Amino acid sequence: MKRTIGGILSAAGLIGIIYFGYQYLQETESYDVLGADVTVSTGDYIPIIISAVVLVVGLVIGWKK
Repeated sequence: MKRTIGGILSAAGLIGIIYFGYQYLQETESYDVLGADVTVSTGDYIPIIISAVVLVVGLVIGWKK
């Protein structure tokens, strides 16, 4: 049972990282200023961190026997 819950949490965390990471990259803008490439991100990174925590919790729950 724990292995199933761990697998579900791990999958949800991985999907969240991919989805929110893609959104974060889409909200990043790049400018060329005096020959230097300046990158500005207006995205929110908190959902990525939460998804990573869910992924790690799922791995820990699924790993324990």
